[in-house]
Amino acid sequence: MTIEIFLLVLLGALLHAGWNALVKAGSDKSLDASLIAAGAAACCVPFLPFLPFPEPISLPFLIASAFLQFAYFRLVAAAYTIGDIGLVYPVMRGVAPLIVAASSSLFLSEILSPVALLGIAIISAGILTLAFEARRGGGRAILVALLNAFVIASYTFVDGVGARLSGNAISYTLWMSLLPPVLLFTFAFYQRGVTPVVQHVKRYWWRGLIGGGGSILSYGLALYAMTKAPVAVVAALRETSILFAIVISVVILKERASIWRYAAGAIIVGGVLVMRLG
Repeated sequence: MTIEIFLLVLLGALLHAGWNALVKAGSDKSLDASLIAAGAAACCVPFLPFLPFPEPISLPFLIASAFLQFAYFRLVAAAYTIGDIGLVYPVMRGVAPLIVAASSSLFLSEILSPVALLGIAIISAGILTLAFEARRGGGRAILVALLNAFVIASYTFVDGVGARLSGNAISYTLWMSLLPPVLLFTFAFYQRGVTPVVQHVKRYWWRGLIGGGGSILSYGLALYAMTKAPVAVVAALRETSILFAIVISVVILKERASIWRYAAGAIIVGGVLVMRLG
């Protein structure tokens, strides 16, 4: 991996942690998460005419993914409403690949290497370390983050199969991004009424474009890096977003973190790195 690719992957990791920080910093986390989903969709639309439409066989997976993404954004908002990003983000980001790896043999008939199993054990140790943080009042936030990790793992499986069946993984990803904001705003209109939602959008539309653009750019940088460097190395390096999230939580959002949170974040990152590289 060249230094240029290394820096691009780190930038992508920072962007991913950054859009999560935008949700955490917002006054209405539910609508802000919906705005970021809409911003990501808006950034995808210009590229759709240049890509083939996904194969029809992949459409059920695309629709299922949209509903899972709807649940994901709702749970992101809920987690950041009751918990710090420095606590919630490492759990969501670290536990999801653990679930995928642990269950891949069941759903995808993939056999884990001893190194991957070691990575799972290390991540589990990091999660157990967060139990000390939960004793200080973070238990509910951790539970919501764990639930969202299962949702992330679920749409990872769905998209993994759907992208393979679509005939074009990039086209599948871009088309998939259009449906979640439709579901999110439909639910918001039903729950709150049209006027409050429209007023929030008029006031904070820029947050959606910045966060959504950052989300798509983060993914695009990872895809580009994977064409220039080993996929496992790129995937592992992306998990430094956990460390960026912890830094953002303390330096920018002024969250107070115990030593257990720092230790857990470092252990989870180490476990994901071992698992990805294994």
